[in-house]
Amino acid sequence: MNRRAECRCGQLSATVTGDPVRISVCHCLDCKRRSGSAFAAQARFAQADVTFEGQSREWAHVGESGGCTAFHFCPECGTEVWYQGGGLPDLIAIPIGTFADPAFPAPLFSVWEERKHDWVAILGDKVEHCD
Repeated sequence: MNRRAECRCGQLSATVTGDPVRISVCHCLDCKRRSGSAFAAQARFAQADVTFEGQSREWAHVGESGGCTAFHFCPECGTEVWYQGGGLPDLIAIPIGTFADPAFPAPLFSVWEERKHDWVAILGDKVEHCD
């Protein structure tokens, strides 16, 4: 299966083949700021399964876990389309919202839950919850 993630203006995209290696939500403060929401949701894919099109700008940041992550975003509209590094440096992470697919598979991991808002609940019998 092929899926396409893209920025709001359509200039920058990532096409993935196959299923994600990992789908997660993160409640750390950096991801909250990155997503502009109460948590961030992302899918990770093997590098060989991702093809990029368009121009991107990169911004590198050392996160709460101590790992450096390189974020790639559209220089026109500012949408973050992918990032790489941190705790899973061999995988490409793509924010789930950039796929604009309501049928995208649900997350199986919820991390940094000690930072989770009390009013947020990540549900599912198969979800692994981590602090």
